[in-house]
Amino acid sequence: MRRDLHTSLAYGRQKSLTGKLAYYLLKLLGVEIPLSVRIGEDLMIHHGGYGVVIHPLAVIGNRVRIYPGVTLGRADIHLPPEKSAFEGIVVENDVILCSGAKVLCKQGILRLGRGTIVGANAVLFESTGENEIWAGAPARRVGMRKE
Repeated sequence: MRRDLHTSLAYGRQKSLTGKLAYYLLKLLGVEIPLSVRIGEDLMIHHGGYGVVIHPLAVIGNRVRIYPGVTLGRADIHLPPEKSAFEGIVVENDVILCSGAKVLCKQGILRLGRGTIVGANAVLFESTGENEIWAGAPARRVGMRKE
């Protein structure tokens, strides 16, 4: 499969010798994916992914699509990390995160179910089921994705 530069760098951060270089190149291109983030197969960072920020405790599944301006992170950034109840975000397989989507978790693990779509500029604070479509700020379920 042919990958664009940003996606290649996202996978490159997992290599021992060149990982940090790939990480810093991504940062220069406006994409923040820490070395600790696990990424499944066939990730696509569309349109350069400028403004993408992913928390170090996130896990990304297979065939996930990420558009520019997406944030996966803590909802309680006013607290020091050691006082936060945030444990991470799990993005399951086949999820689409549209431009500007914000997925923010306050406590525990927020899970985006397989096949979930988070709409453009949505602000999501809760876990989703499989194949659900979420939109709005705050986000609410607006439909189901057809297989």
